Amino acid sequence: MNILALDTCTECCSAALLYQGQLFERVEMTQRGHSDLILGLMDALFEQAATTIAEIEVIAFGRGPGSFTGVRIAVGVAQGIAFARDIPVIAISSLAAVAQGAADELAIDDIAVAMDARMGEIYAASYRREQGIVSLVGIERVCPPENYLPESEQQWTGIGTGWGEYDEILRQNFAGNLEQVSVKQYPLASSVLKLAQIEAAAGRLLPAEQAMPVYLRDNVANKKGEQKRA
Repeated sequence: MNILALDTCTECCSAALLYQGQLFERVEMTQRGHSDLILGLMDALFEQAATTIAEIEVIAFGRGPGSFTGVRIAVGVAQGIAFARDIPVIAISSLAAVAQGAADELAIDDIAVAMDARMGEIYAASYRREQGIVSLVGIERVCPPENYLPESEQQWTGIGTGWGEYDEILRQNFAGNLEQVSVKQYPLASSVLKLAQIEAAAGRLLPAEQAMPVYLRDNVANKKGEQKRA
C-alpha cells in the first residue's frame, strides 16, 4: 500500500512516503510557514520516488496535540488531498509519533512523553513498546508538569520538549522510576507512517470528512501564543 504521511504539529515539519515498499522522508525545522513548507516537502518526496500523488492510496497525518495552527494545517492538507483523490485517511496522535520515534531510535520500551504546551502546561502521555510498536498506557492529557506522574513502577524514559522545559519538576515526579531523558524528540512523519501501517492493516481507515484535529486543551483558539508556533 502506498501511503503518504505528514506532521506539522510542532516546529519540526516532516513528510514521509511509503511507495512500493520503499520509505522516503523529508524533515525541516521551522517556526512558521508550515503550510507552504509541507507542500514543498511532499513535492520533493514525489520527485525522489519518481511518482505522483495519483499513486497514493492512503494519507496519514499527525492529528495533534501540538501547535493550534500546525494541527489545523496537517488536518487541512490531509483532508484536501483525501477529498481530491477520493482516498481514506488515518489520524495518528503526535504524542504516539514521538514515542514511536524514540522507541525506534533509543531501543526503549517504557516511554513517558511530555511536549511543551506553553502557558505552564505540557501535553503528556505514556507508552509501552511491544513487538516494535508503541501503545498508549493511560490517557493523553494536557496538564501542569506537577500533575504528570508515572503510570506504573517501571523504569521510564522521559521523552520530548516538556522534559527540557520542566526538567526539575518532572524528574522529581518520576524519582526512582526514571531511567534516562531525551528532550530533542519530535513527532516525525516516518513514525506517523509506521503507526498508520498498523491501522491500515487492521482496516481502521477513515473517510476524508472524519479527519479531525485533537487539541486536548479547551478553548485552544483563545490561548495566546499558540498560533505563532506554526
